[in-house]
Amino acid sequence: MKQVILILFAMLISATSAVSAPVRIKDLVEFDGVRGNDLVGYGLVVGLNGTGDGLRNAPFTEEIMTNILERLGVNVTGEQFRPKNVAAVLVTAVLPPFSRSGSQIDVSVSAIGDASSLLGGTLVMTPLNAADGQIYAVAQGPIIAGGATAEGDAAEVTQGVPTSGTIPAGARVEREIEFDFTQLTSVRLALRSPDFTTAARIEAAINSALNRRVALMLDSGTVQVDIVATQARSPAHAIGRIENIRVEPERKARVVVDQRSGTIVMGDDVRISRVAVSQGGLTIRVEEAPLVAQPNPFAPGETLVVPRTNAALEEEPGIGLAEVPEGTSLAEVVSGLNALGVAPRDMIDILKSIKAAGALHAEFIVQ
Repeated sequence: MKQVILILFAMLISATSAVSAPVRIKDLVEFDGVRGNDLVGYGLVVGLNGTGDGLRNAPFTEEIMTNILERLGVNVTGEQFRPKNVAAVLVTAVLPPFSRSGSQIDVSVSAIGDASSLLGGTLVMTPLNAADGQIYAVAQGPIIAGGATAEGDAAEVTQGVPTSGTIPAGARVEREIEFDFTQLTSVRLALRSPDFTTAARIEAAINSALNRRVALMLDSGTVQVDIVATQARSPAHAIGRIENIRVEPERKARVVVDQRSGTIVMGDDVRISRVAVSQGGLTIRVEEAPLVAQPNPFAPGETLVVPRTNAALEEEPGIGLAEVPEGTSLAEVVSGLNALGVAPRDMIDILKSIKAAGALHAEFIVQ
């Protein structure tokens, strides 16, 4: 697939200056105490069309199947199972904040044995535990797998990952997490991308919107809000008003490179100091063309292989020596490199070299 260069520009107010668009506070921070909790369980999927675990290679599947049948009153002591329509799975889910008993959540199901597909399977009732070992939800239902498999006598084709899937609204919450949000006297806002400037703007925006000093920046990643000083009816009312206040976030100059796909993502605030750039390529070709020599028919002798090698070294013309002026912006650098006919991977190498020379004033991330 042809490589492409993806350049994402921020919204520009003018050709020479750029300002970030206002963003809601709820999109910039996490509210302390308002978080989900991870759940995990170990269960059994039944109803597979011969694509389940081989019990000889996955004895834990036989063990859980025996336990389930015995809980249902079926005595299977000493019996040997060899079905191919069951599979042992791990079930994971996230319990959202303030979930109440009876509400439903999505779950993910993944095979842990040698099952080849979970298509058409049904998850048997599986308890989901949190880190404290308590059961908070129970999952059950038909699985929507994320792939498909077709096979014949001599070939097999697999698309996607049929050994994992999801069950929308497949778990029911049985236990609530005890957290009295109404008793909070203050709440901390944790920035997803810590930055002193952004934190200061959040503090100023909240104080301005509420016409009183209720927010205080503690560090680059935390802003504390005094709930009592907001004079709201409850902490929930205070957070509901604060989270929709808009702030212009500040961000670091950053260049992200994906070497596998040749993708380059740069912010509009990336700057480059004065530097000269030259790029070229060297190609080495080595070809083996052995010559086989053998005697005439019925004549004495033996067949010999004489090695023959053709080697060539070619230097491809480079882009020449190009000077990048000081303070050059992202748009000017990209347009200049494109005008020189630089390929995506060559552009990545050039950016790496400019960064190594100390002329690229941005955080450089290679994936």
